[in-house]
Amino acid sequence: MAEELTPETPEEPEPSGNEPVKQRKNGLYPGVSDELAESMRSGWADTELHGLEPIAQAGHTARRRAELSARFPGERLVIPAGNLKTRSNDTEYPFRASTEYVYLTGDQTENGVLVLEPTATGHDATVHLLPRSDRENGEFWLSGQGELWVGRRHSLAEAEQLLGIPAKDVRELADALAEATGPVRVVRGHDAGIEAALTDKVTRERDEELRVFLSEARLVKDEFEIAELQKACDSTVRGFEDVVKVLDKARATSERYVEGTFFLRARVEGNDVGYGTICASGPHACTLHWVRNDGPVRSGDLLLLDAGVETRELYTADVTRTLPVSGRYTGIQKKIYDAVYEAQEAGIAAVRPGAKYRDFHDAAQRVLAERLVGWGLLEGPVDRVLELGLQRRWTLHGTGHMLGLDVHDCAAARTEAYVDGTLEPGMVLTVEPGLYFQADDLTVPEEYRGIGVRIEDDILVTEDGNRNLSAGLPRRSDEVETWMAALTG
Repeated sequence: MAEELTPETPEEPEPSGNEPVKQRKNGLYPGVSDELAESMRSGWADTELHGLEPIAQAGHTARRRAELSARFPGERLVIPAGNLKTRSNDTEYPFRASTEYVYLTGDQTENGVLVLEPTATGHDATVHLLPRSDRENGEFWLSGQGELWVGRRHSLAEAEQLLGIPAKDVRELADALAEATGPVRVVRGHDAGIEAALTDKVTRERDEELRVFLSEARLVKDEFEIAELQKACDSTVRGFEDVVKVLDKARATSERYVEGTFFLRARVEGNDVGYGTICASGPHACTLHWVRNDGPVRSGDLLLLDAGVETRELYTADVTRTLPVSGRYTGIQKKIYDAVYEAQEAGIAAVRPGAKYRDFHDAAQRVLAERLVGWGLLEGPVDRVLELGLQRRWTLHGTGHMLGLDVHDCAAARTEAYVDGTLEPGMVLTVEPGLYFQADDLTVPEEYRGIGVRIEDDILVTEDGNRNLSAGLPRRSDEVETWMAALTG
């Protein structure tokens, strides 16, 4: 990795021999010769792009901004994309714009800020962005974030064409906000500089109302979002197929081979993975968020793979399959897997418009409780088990969550609008029951210990029921075995 060019203090000429060219300081380029400064200022072609087509979601983002405007009339609304975050020393994490900013603009660039200025009839939206790197003042090549180092960015005029929103220089925004008057709300946690400019103008309670509204606005997906989620699921299906094809290599290395294989598909077909991939083999499958992915992959064990491709528009899938590394389930593995499959079937069947959000969880939990009682691991009746939550020792987690730009989408929504709410067409949620028998759990027979099974699919609520967006992956145990054999045969 190249180290960025930092102007240094000019060296004094050597006392004897051939003297080097003296570096002359100047106002624009301290520590850089006038000749080099002049060279870097000139001789560049005009690369401005004209006649750009708006991004695919521009009509949807305009509608979303109009809905936001109607909810908060007369108030200035500030939605930042966020800034780069340091990973170590002078390297940064890959940037991912805030969900709220992407939802309202479709833009993904760092330092961007959407501002809705109140008017007599609603709001005027402006997106504040970094313009092209200035070659006159040297930012182009002397700044670590100059275009010579990190690549070309769109000009403000290009951004206006793409996003369908007037664009201004974000470097002037903080001062403008500090001087502005009137009520204002900001989405917190993404841009400390913007928040500092608004310190005396905002309250956490009012800002939280803005965040909650934008979270609840995403509960029902539009056709663009549904298409993106289907695209994410389709790529995820191919990523799972990739993994099955290389399980022999994973057995020779570790869970990291599985992780790397899926990541390749995510980067080729999408933007990234939507969350840290869980590649949990053997007893690691009993750790719900096992992301170390450094354990062995052994024949005879199960591999719990929980992974999702994030599309280039930042919508993510979230799918889990629990696969026999050898290609066939053992007797006890199949017994546990089939119980989870039956629970998922019951959960998916409960997903339909007008149903309570909690219904699919309750349906899946009932099936699992029935199996645990039937196996003699819990004392019935089943209603008593469910009332006391005794099954949760082995089911552990909720049966699903909303899905979209965030893997756990709409997380700031009010309880009455989300988990105590009613399902509507256009909602997309996961259904993911599981059973997990810890390796050190002395309350179950030894043959159960160290087995963890989860099956997860992404379900769209339709007008007349539901559609499984991740149906390209088999779920039933015999179908999984047949599918794996076809991929590795």
